Parts: sequence; C-alpha cells; structure tokens
Amino acid sequence: MDLATIIGLISGTILILTAVYLGGSFLAFIDIPSILLVVGGTIAVTFIKFKMSDVINSIKVVMKAFLVKMADPEEIIAEMVNFTRIAKKEGLIALEKETATDPFAAKALRYLSDGYDEGLIDDMLSKDIRLMTQRHTVGQNVFKAMGDSAPAFGMIGTLIGLVQMLGSMDDPSKIGPAMAVALLTTLYGALLANFLFIPLAEKLSLRSNQEKLNKSIILEAAIGINRGVSPLVLEESLKIFLTPKQRVVKKEEISGESAAGAEAN
Repeated sequence: MDLATIIGLISGTILILTAVYLGGSFLAFIDIPSILLVVGGTIAVTFIKFKMSDVINSIKVVMKAFLVKMADPEEIIAEMVNFTRIAKKEGLIALEKETATDPFAAKALRYLSDGYDEGLIDDMLSKDIRLMTQRHTVGQNVFKAMGDSAPAFGMIGTLIGLVQMLGSMDDPSKIGPAMAVALLTTLYGALLANFLFIPLAEKLSLRSNQEKLNKSIILEAAIGINRGVSPLVLEESLKIFLTPKQRVVKKEEISGESAAGAEAN
C-alpha cells in the first residue's frame, strides 16, 4: 500500500469537507445534474479518446502500482549480489533452485539457469521493460486526459447554467438552481482534475520510474552474472543506480556488518 497516496487523499478530503462545513450546509454543495454532467461527460470523452481495454487496463495498472509494495533498490542489489555469489560458487545451473522476491528477477534467474546467451537475455529483459513502460504510459495518458476533460465539462456546465439563468430572469425562483449548476459544475471539474486525476497520473509516472529502475538493476545484474563478474565488482557497478545518499548509507551498513563479523571472530 502506498501510504503517501492514502495520507494525501484522506487529508485533502478532510480539508475540503471542513471548508464546506465551516462555510455553510453540505447540501448546498450537492447538485446531482452537475455531478452527472462532469463525471459522465469525463468518462464518455475518455472512452472516445481511448480504447475500452486501455481504460480498464489503466485502472488495473494504477491499483497495482498503489497496492503492491515495491522493493527498495538497495534490497534488489543485495539479492542480486547474493545470486552472483551462488553462481560463482556452484555455477549458473544452481540458480534454478533459488527463489527471487521480484517476478522480473525470477525470470532473469530462469534465463541464466537455462543457459541463455547474453544477447538473448538482454533482448528479452529489455523488451519486458519497454512493454511495462508502454503500459504505464498509456495509463498516465488516460488519467491526464481525464484531468483535462473534467474542468472542460465543468465549464460546459457553467455555460448551461448561465443560459438557464438568463432564460429565466423573469422568474426569480429559477435563478438560484441555475446559478448552482453554473458554479458547482466548475467546482466539481476542478476538484476531480486537481485532486484526483492529475495527481494519480503523476504518481503513476513516479511509480513507473521506480519500477523501471529496479528492473534495470536486475537486467544489469543478470548480464554481469552471465559474464562471470565477481560479487564485489557487480555490487560496485550496481551502486551507480543509487543516489549519492543511498550509496553512503549502504557503505556504512557494509562497514558495520564487517566490523560485527570481525568482533564475532
């Protein structure tokens, strides 16, 4: 579960509801025709812009990105270095018995233990990364499109409300409902776009980059293992994927483990 997203959604909802409560009645901010126009219009336009399968898959991609906890790059590096030690000691065939925490890493181990050559391993794993990025990009585009459409339909609702209001100026009792539609559709469109759709697209982009980084580490490690690179050399080459701060922390952890081992001896 992505805790930051949950905190953001809950805190934002509380702030909006508090502002509504302090400003007056909740019922004054509820208008069914406005909701139908903005939500229904946004969904309709999304299906016009994209294939139905793309829209459904984008929802699945977002749910997976937020509900599935991703491993830290440091954990991926430690695991791949451990597989390198096993391959050095017992040969590539020994990796067949190993279980990786990441499905992409498990696939890489299977290729190595089956004796695939370096070019084939690189090609197949790189293709997997490209297709993953493509799926996530489609998901991002779907939510960005929804973020663009929601305010547009809010503006359409505003225009409809103004037309109704101007057409009923002789009847004061109809001016209020027409004005409510005019203002609330703009509010609903702005909320959906800036509080839901655009943030989801940005978070999906972030999670996609994180997953791409982890898979790139696994790809680099798989090629190194296939070449017979030593665990120390592989670890140093994989540290390039980490930020300078992460490299310092990892170095301190390694130093601490070495000191603990020396004391134990």
